[in-house]
Amino acid sequence: MVMGMAKMDRSSLRSPGDVEGIHGVDFSGARNAGAKIWIASCTIVGDVLVLEDCRPAETLPDSARNRDRCLAALREFISAKQKCAFGLDFPFGLPRDLVKASNWEQFVLSFGKRYPDPKEFWRASHSASDGHEWKRVTDKNDKTPFSPYNLRLYRQTYYGIRGVLAPLVQRKSVHVLPMQGVPPGSKPWLLEVCPASTLIRMELRVSYKGRAEKHPGEKSLARAIILKRIESTGAVSIPAPALRGRVLEDYHGDALDSVIAAFATFRAIKKLARSPVSGTDADMIEGHVYV
Repeated sequence: MVMGMAKMDRSSLRSPGDVEGIHGVDFSGARNAGAKIWIASCTIVGDVLVLEDCRPAETLPDSARNRDRCLAALREFISAKQKCAFGLDFPFGLPRDLVKASNWEQFVLSFGKRYPDPKEFWRASHSASDGHEWKRVTDKNDKTPFSPYNLRLYRQTYYGIRGVLAPLVQRKSVHVLPMQGVPPGSKPWLLEVCPASTLIRMELRVSYKGRAEKHPGEKSLARAIILKRIESTGAVSIPAPALRGRVLEDYHGDALDSVIAAFATFRAIKKLARSPVSGTDADMIEGHVYV
């Protein structure tokens, strides 16, 4: 159980109205993470998110297909982007009853010591929950597909928290919303997003990943429909035809997911600019998914 959950003085938080760039990150904990992680980089022009680049993380400086090198490069990329917000597609926390820490920051910083590898994380979490897969409050409210330690997701959760969040929080080089708030400064802001949840919110329940054997163009058409629907909101612009092609041609759907992640982050930033950054008590210890 969580002991003495810390409260935050939310009256001191500023609204994120001066964000200049948005990066959507479709994350992966696979060994070849450099090929699986895609980053959609955008600038904010007026009230529109303009997509400027979309590429796999292995193309970052000093990166590689190897997971460790890729995550190190991703951390440096995030740290260097002041006045930017990042939407990262992995769980930032666990259900409250699995968090053996007094607050979220302590949980993140102790995560690697408590769980030395992904298999131990999966084993210990299932043991503590009697084999059940508990969800966080935000998972239930925002309709994420899986528990953070589901068999399909646990590596993503593990490497996201240990390989990305923990080092950045340790170095105090980012602000994680809503748990750390947005104090004055220009450090990057990190938000948890879930492209699947965003599509559910938009009532876009279509299969768009992989290759269809019977109808080869079916998944490609589905990706085009999703992208067109996002653009039709007026919030996203893709001026370069080659860039649009790159997003649609990635049949794994990772490139499109990174664009959805950026779109969800932009929507969240605009909403937060109209009201103070805040979170429920559950959010402040478990994390919150912005859809």
